[in-house]
Amino acid sequence: MDEGLNSFVEYLTEELFDNKFPIRGKGPAWAIVDYMKLPKEQLEPIMTNSENIVRFGPNAYTKPATGLNILRETIMGRELFDYAFKEYARRWAFKHPTPADLFRTMNDASAENLDWFWRGWFYGIEPVDISLDSVKHFSADLGNPPAKVDTTIMKNIDKPMVSKFPEDVSKERNRTDKNITFATDADTTLRDFYWKYTRGLVPYDTTKYAQHTVRYDEPLDDATRQKVTGKQFYELQFSNKGGMVMPIIIEWSYKDGTKEIERIPAQVWRKNEGHLTKVFMKDKEVQSIRLDPNRETADIDESNNSWPVVQSENKFQLFKAKQQLLRSNPQANNPMQKAKDQEKKAF
Repeated sequence: MDEGLNSFVEYLTEELFDNKFPIRGKGPAWAIVDYMKLPKEQLEPIMTNSENIVRFGPNAYTKPATGLNILRETIMGRELFDYAFKEYARRWAFKHPTPADLFRTMNDASAENLDWFWRGWFYGIEPVDISLDSVKHFSADLGNPPAKVDTTIMKNIDKPMVSKFPEDVSKERNRTDKNITFATDADTTLRDFYWKYTRGLVPYDTTKYAQHTVRYDEPLDDATRQKVTGKQFYELQFSNKGGMVMPIIIEWSYKDGTKEIERIPAQVWRKNEGHLTKVFMKDKEVQSIRLDPNRETADIDESNNSWPVVQSENKFQLFKAKQQLLRSNPQANNPMQKAKDQEKKAF
């Protein structure tokens, strides 16, 4: 409520002051990745008392500012976020808001349920790591539909009511408690069909009946045939390896050299936060696919974001290249120092 919000507003102000303002790490999604990669025993939720935080700077300053920037740029959009954030400032001006007041106001003013984001980013430590697991390419089969398939299954429609679970402790204790009299014992007229059925006093039907399952494909009508003719279908399978859900941002690179960015909201993970399969219909054949091309979701592992798989340099290779650069020019000044040296020579 202090450091996090101030760092976020500071980042917005710096960006409006100068489009090339040197970034200090509080705001851009990629700036929090190294912190989110740390082992879980070195991380605490943002909503943690200060005395229990190991790394106060990233936890209280950088992560809240980064989360709000992701919320503004990637999840909600600038217009909706700015409206809700200004409404929070208006409602709570000269008062003492708590984090819950901020969360509730942003939800209310934007008319969006952002609980998943507050819970994951502020109350959790799970990072973002969305993996593109597989890509399958299809084209429409415009031929005749396959033959009709008729399957017959023999089954019972009635089975004895036997629980596969052990009897729970409440039933056992109620049965042995002499102070309890069950209503069906006090008044036998309450003993209905299910009272008898659960005790095996009602015979059940053991006859096997045929159940037909029919599957066949309807021929395509002219409108559908025209819609899918020449189209390319791609089935993408994703997995949420990090634990924190995020919108899925896909960069499609086509064989004709063009590109397209497609954004899928985070609500697509609502039914299954671990795995997702989605089919896309495209007008052109795809050459490559990349997730989060602008690094705006704080994904901690970009090695599983591409198809075909792109081999990236490891940390040792990057460190070695940096050391070689320093050895080749050990006395190199930074741009400001060079500019000052030029000014001194001019005078």
